[in-house]
Amino acid sequence: MLSVIIATLDSERALVPTLAALVPGATEGLIGEVLVADGGSRDESAVIADAAGCKFEVVEGSLGKRLRTAAASARAPWLLFLRPGTVLEAPWTGEARRFVDQPPPHTPAAIFRRGATAQPTLREALLLLAAALGAKPRPEQGLIVSKRFYEQLGGHSETAADPEADLLRRIGRRRITRLASVAGMAR
Repeated sequence: MLSVIIATLDSERALVPTLAALVPGATEGLIGEVLVADGGSRDESAVIADAAGCKFEVVEGSLGKRLRTAAASARAPWLLFLRPGTVLEAPWTGEARRFVDQPPPHTPAAIFRRGATAQPTLREALLLLAAALGAKPRPEQGLIVSKRFYEQLGGHSETAADPEADLLRRIGRRRITRLASVAGMAR
């Protein structure tokens, strides 16, 4: 169902919590593969990815090129793009499964909620308010997107300064579902 794509560059410490949060999705059969597109790390990113059973590939070039290359080799009909350090909190698997199992037509993309599941701090409350008022989706929220739609859009730009934000802008807010599950950054 999902091919998870993570672009890394010296991301060993951030990669561990991200991969650990994906275990429920793998055990439930939601995740078919995890692709790590590395920009030439000098740390132990490859060792971490290998130990977790990920497909690790070094892709020289821009972040956009790494993401496009991994997406092109993905086998699943849905792609889940995550930044190293992004931790999906329960019950993300059920929500993601319901989203990808919806019959067409429905939005071709989804993002997770920013913040934490515990009692919100003032900052997290402001983030929730901003989301409710239509704040722009951000790359650290993760992105689930149909592979077909991703390809129709031309994938990630290899020349944009921020290819992840550029892709979100091209998808457009109206074509993105906001899931209730949280995507937070590892501390």
